[in-house]
Amino acid sequence: MLMSKSDSELIAGFLAGDQSAFEALVRRHQSSIRQFLRRLTAGDHALADDIAQEVFVRLFTSLSTFRGEATLSTWLHTVAYRMFLRHVQSSDAIAFVSDEDFPDTASTAPSVVSDIMVEQMMKHLSLNERLMVTLSYSAGMSHSEIADATGAPLGTIKSHVNRAKRKLAKLLNMENPNA
Repeated sequence: MLMSKSDSELIAGFLAGDQSAFEALVRRHQSSIRQFLRRLTAGDHALADDIAQEVFVRLFTSLSTFRGEATLSTWLHTVAYRMFLRHVQSSDAIAFVSDEDFPDTASTAPSVVSDIMVEQMMKHLSLNERLMVTLSYSAGMSHSEIADATGAPLGTIKSHVNRAKRKLAKLLNMENPNA
């Protein structure tokens, strides 16, 4: 069964001409890439799915150049991040909320938070905060992997992640009153 094979085995199979190995790679990684992009796009599912499709087209055309220096998942998240940034740079379609517009409290209880709400909450983060917290928590990347993917210094990454966490906690009305 293909799904029990490792990414390396599936890549080798695809490079040897097995199209079903590529399909297995897509099935294995598509959900996490789509969720990652939905968070970056603050819930714009159509845009996230469009970019995800581009990511897997890139995987298909560039898999022979994959060097394995990082996991395939990390590589795909890096490609998705770069494609997202290209879209942001070429479009004004994504709306961001400035710090001045950030609400002081939120009426939403933490127990009610779903993926849809998380995507909507992402609108309250700057692009860099959204990116760093999504790479860290949704993609499960370490700070050093994020640095490799984005080219950002470790201190900047940590700062953006902490700022994003504070904003999200404030939005969820979970901020520690003694802080």
